[in-house]
Amino acid sequence: MSSHTFTPSSPLKGRIRVPGDKSISHRALMFSSLAVGESTIEGLLEGEDVLATAAAMRQLGADIVRGDDGVWRVHGAGLGSLLEPRQALDMGNSGTSTRLLMGLLASHGFSATFTGDASLSGRPMNRVIEPLSQMGASFEASRGGTLPLMLRGALPAVPITYRLPVASAQVKSAVLLAGLNTPGITSVVEPVATRDHTERMLKGFGATIEIGEEGGERKISIHGEADLQPQQVVVPGDPSSAAFFIVAALIVPGSDLLIENVGMNETRAGIVHALRQMGGSIEERDRRVIGGEPVADLRVRHSVLTGAEIDPSLAPSMIDEFPVLFVAAALAEGTTVTSGLEELRVKESDRLAAMAKALALAGARVEEHEDGLTIEGSGGEPLRGTLEGASVQTRLDHRIAMSMAVAGLASRHGVNVDDTAPIATSFPDFMDLLESASR
Repeated sequence: MSSHTFTPSSPLKGRIRVPGDKSISHRALMFSSLAVGESTIEGLLEGEDVLATAAAMRQLGADIVRGDDGVWRVHGAGLGSLLEPRQALDMGNSGTSTRLLMGLLASHGFSATFTGDASLSGRPMNRVIEPLSQMGASFEASRGGTLPLMLRGALPAVPITYRLPVASAQVKSAVLLAGLNTPGITSVVEPVATRDHTERMLKGFGATIEIGEEGGERKISIHGEADLQPQQVVVPGDPSSAAFFIVAALIVPGSDLLIENVGMNETRAGIVHALRQMGGSIEERDRRVIGGEPVADLRVRHSVLTGAEIDPSLAPSMIDEFPVLFVAAALAEGTTVTSGLEELRVKESDRLAAMAKALALAGARVEEHEDGLTIEGSGGEPLRGTLEGASVQTRLDHRIAMSMAVAGLASRHGVNVDDTAPIATSFPDFMDLLESASR
């Protein structure tokens, strides 16, 4: 374990660029591996989660190489031509890789075993097992539907129409990926719109995707036995990673920071809307579209934040950003109320419980509910920080670690984080970038 104390910061200035979007990076590697021919990927996030996806796709027969120029080149195996992995697919800490690959392999006629680290092995997979079983795949999972898990794919799989019981882009994507190699039309109906990178990118790779409405709900249909074409993918900056620097610049007095090339997909940009609702100065510059994804440069300036009641309908578009939003709320004037966040209890950690405890330890006033937190802000006064000898428990969760690092920048005595190692799963350069922005 690598503990670190994050201390009060000078203003964040200049311009920075955050790593590539993690969701898009996973999908770029997977879809390139299914296309016959060479695809290139620029701006790929080279964190441990994405590298686990690359390693898994290599085991399934794709040729994946990172060039000295930072561009990744992928020679795909072709959909339906994937190889049975000779050993277990080790997914590390990546729930996205696991659930999407379970979907992809559910319609291939072989078996695969999935393993992961202690954190991933505690996360439920039943929500993916259920629809994929309806399509004909079979599973032997550990108790509670967790990893290690063995999947036997169905060939041919059976097309289904599946209505999502909970808003989950990962479950939606798993079903659509299973539909890629399934004869006929596989559909997903989502009551609440979730991030749509899978639909956008599959369309870009040449799959036939139809998006419509059924009973006022969004319906996504994919035509099976697709023929994917190689592409040149440019990955935009990850809004989930940008969120830590957006909040840091908002709460550290005197900050004026430009964050370049941030993905602004509407299904992901909820954190920007929520922070603006609280009075945050976040200005979009040079809005553009790259590879079907909207992108902008964000100018963020220190702001007096006001507590707000965050609309639960924003949750799917910022589910990973709530931990750092809680930090902003802890430094706002008045009370912030969040609800509809049960999903946060089954992330890398129970993020509601972990953040409630961490913020209280750093001097914030927090009340935990079943589906959210109520936070009484400090009115812009620095948080007390962790007392000598006290340390925030990150529980192997990269977002808890980075959120509390940001809290330390706006504290009196600094915030000690028990383990910064998990940060490498999504943002290997986080510490260096933080240091360069606050010089």
